Amino acid sequence: MPSKHHLLLIHGFPLDHTLWQPNMEALARVAHVMAPDLLAFDTAEDVPAVLTMEHFAEQLKAQLDANGIQRTVLCGLSMGGYVALAFLERWPERVSGIILCNTRSIADTDEAKQGREATALDALAKGSAVIARAMVPKLLSEQTRSTDPELAKNVEAMIARQRPEAIAAASRGMALRPDRTHVLRATDTPTLIITGENDALMPLPTSEAMATAAPRSTLVVLPHAGHLSNMEAADGFNTAVVDFLRVLAEGEH
Repeated sequence: MPSKHHLLLIHGFPLDHTLWQPNMEALARVAHVMAPDLLAFDTAEDVPAVLTMEHFAEQLKAQLDANGIQRTVLCGLSMGGYVALAFLERWPERVSGIILCNTRSIADTDEAKQGREATALDALAKGSAVIARAMVPKLLSEQTRSTDPELAKNVEAMIARQRPEAIAAASRGMALRPDRTHVLRATDTPTLIITGENDALMPLPTSEAMATAAPRSTLVVLPHAGHLSNMEAADGFNTAVVDFLRVLAEGEH
């Protein structure tokens, strides 16, 4: 029996580890799973003005080091994908596989950077609940929102409980990230790319471009899902990740 991989789940913006609740049980059967919070700041703590993707990657490496984990499979959704690519660029020897979900490898356009700053200012001026209400229709497909209102409510609550300063800092950090398509082109790391058929934030061509760039890649498109494909099409998502991990484990033995 091949040994289990370590799987590091990296959530998107502006979410937390509970994003992965629909996946944890299935994935824990085939991997040792870690799902940390990137934006969790105690109310007494000062939040930096900017949280870069490199900062998050360093934070995750420190957690792996503290747990004595030398190699891991990275699985990042949206902003988590940006963090995974920053990690892969810096410490490729620590990555045995990479799963990029509903994300992109290119940098923000000037217009997108302006949008990030507007989000940061809104979070600071109006609070997290306002950001949450505005974001849910972008994160979840129309079908998900109509067939699973409870999920929409949970996602809104997840965003609303994040600190406004952390939302602002991460939004500004995403605007600073470079194009990392070259990291995908240069890697021989097995790569799984997952997206939702109805992802309005990351249209399918962004995933196709990553699949073209990464030499050892597989692309999975989940029907009816929007930006949070792991929640909206949990069964399909879990199957894709479990299959990827099994093939990875077999390939190493």
